[in-house]
Amino acid sequence: MQFNLDKSIEVLEKTPAILESYLLDLSDDWLRENEGGATWSPYTVVGHLIFGEKTDWMVRIKIILSTSKNKLFEPFDRFAQQKEDQSRPIKDLLLDFRELRSKNLDELKSLKITQNELKRTGIHPEFGEVTLEQLIAAWTVHDLGHIGQISRVMAKQYTKEVGPWIAYLGILKK
Repeated sequence: MQFNLDKSIEVLEKTPAILESYLLDLSDDWLRENEGGATWSPYTVVGHLIFGEKTDWMVRIKIILSTSKNKLFEPFDRFAQQKEDQSRPIKDLLLDFRELRSKNLDELKSLKITQNELKRTGIHPEFGEVTLEQLIAAWTVHDLGHIGQISRVMAKQYTKEVGPWIAYLGILKK
């Protein structure tokens, strides 16, 4: 599929409801367990998504669309959520995410981005020059990746418990 801003917005709008439907009212065993080591739990992923809404996607979109000659993005702290209060209920995190995403998408839509503007560029601190189209596509795929990650992390909590069915459960083999 070729990039289409409206189709990206379709996915970005659904993510908060997907996460709420998936994670609200689950026990901490589902929300706080990870895949071992320094991997992320569903709770950690939601915190990461919140931080991105505050400091990444729209900030970078505005840099690209600005008239400033400086198009350099600030580095994104992928682990900033771990410095936040880890005792907040998931319900509060999901509400924050919903509100931030709604505000960001309202702002994105208000920009009325044209096809020509999608080709404008910014400077990523690691990748170098990137287009607005690539940034918004990455935002969309980032959401989908984290939804998949949450499913995988939760599924792996029952890796041993499924017994021989593991042969048919590909999510447990990754």
